[in-house]
Amino acid sequence: MELRYLEIFYRVVECGSFSRAAEELHLTQPTVSIHVKALEDELSTRLLDRLGKTVVPTQAGRILYKFAKEIVRLKEEARTSLEEFGGRIKGRLSIGASTIPGEYILPSIISRFRENYPDVIPLIRVGDTMDIYGMVLHGEVDIGVVGSPLRDKNIVSREFLEDELVLVAPRDFERTAITKEELLELPLVQREMGSGSRASLEASLRDSGIDSDDLKVVGEMGSTQALIRAVSAGMGLAFVSHLAIRENVEQGLLRTVRIDDLRIKRNFYIITHRMRSFSPICRTFLDFLLNQPLKNSITVQTDI
Repeated sequence: MELRYLEIFYRVVECGSFSRAAEELHLTQPTVSIHVKALEDELSTRLLDRLGKTVVPTQAGRILYKFAKEIVRLKEEARTSLEEFGGRIKGRLSIGASTIPGEYILPSIISRFRENYPDVIPLIRVGDTMDIYGMVLHGEVDIGVVGSPLRDKNIVSREFLEDELVLVAPRDFERTAITKEELLELPLVQREMGSGSRASLEASLRDSGIDSDDLKVVGEMGSTQALIRAVSAGMGLAFVSHLAIRENVEQGLLRTVRIDDLRIKRNFYIITHRMRSFSPICRTFLDFLLNQPLKNSITVQTDI
């Protein structure tokens, strides 16, 4: 089998489209189709089903895809290893991140990283914590940064950065502090199941003697920005990472509310697959992350 054919087949499955794969590979769509057809002819089996504009792998295609993904990964690792041997760190770095690290922490870190390694091209995929765990487990990203740990023998978790969830309210909310009992009477908007923020919130409330089922939840949102917009619109209050709302609070668009005898702290974690060897790029970036001055240095005030 031609390595190039496997690479093109892999990219078509990843993109779910011949046209999108062609764009990423800088080829024409007919060229992509011809190469996939040549691979199917060589193997005497159909690898892809065309469902309108969408392409999905057949059963045989799913089997080949698993091998093609690993072959492409090994090719990239071989290239970067040789470039490192020659004194260069160069290539693609795929990172999975939950919402807060993906949108508020990693962009500035990656910018500093690229000042040292300008030939590295970072690719960030943002999802909830469970999405990122799945990406790491299946080798879809090199490294993940998430908001809660998961017990899995295949995953190595490293503490990265301390965060705090604060209760945020519309700017016309009259209270600056409430009791835990009063919290139960307030309308709350929360993140969806699978979110690291929600898991940390529920665990902290439970440790404080509050059953999350007793909260007056009026809605669930799929992102931190959606939570912030819901609070701004007066839908309710929400527990949000201080990293995400600091600017809104400083501008007077939102305000934080202190809860007596309750502070909700959590850590972000760097996760990697235990059985996968690090590429030179991944190893270099991991070392860079773990040596950030941000690490364990964030302090939070709820009266900003």
